[in-house]
Amino acid sequence: MSSLSGGNQQKVIVARELSRPLEALVASQPTRGLDVGSIEYVHREIVRVRDEGHAVIIVSSELDEVMALGDRVAVMFQGRITGVVDPSTSREDVGLLMAGSTPSGSR
Repeated sequence: MSSLSGGNQQKVIVARELSRPLEALVASQPTRGLDVGSIEYVHREIVRVRDEGHAVIIVSSELDEVMALGDRVAVMFQGRITGVVDPSTSREDVGLLMAGSTPSGSR
């Protein structure tokens, strides 16, 4: 795979992993380095795996990705979970949790 670009390497890895029988899927930065079309494909496949009843854990620094794909979102600050929220939670409240603070409505 060394002759492939980083994005193409990522696509090969995602395809390989999603072609195997799964009980659970843990994906760290699943769309890093991918073009928009490939990102949409990966997102569809992640949702497909979830809809088949498998556990899916996504670890990503892309907040939009996490909020779009998650049924629940665990927010961390300094290695600790500061909250588990619904993906409809406001960006402001998620930002406060990311900074280690408590959202004003939770006090």
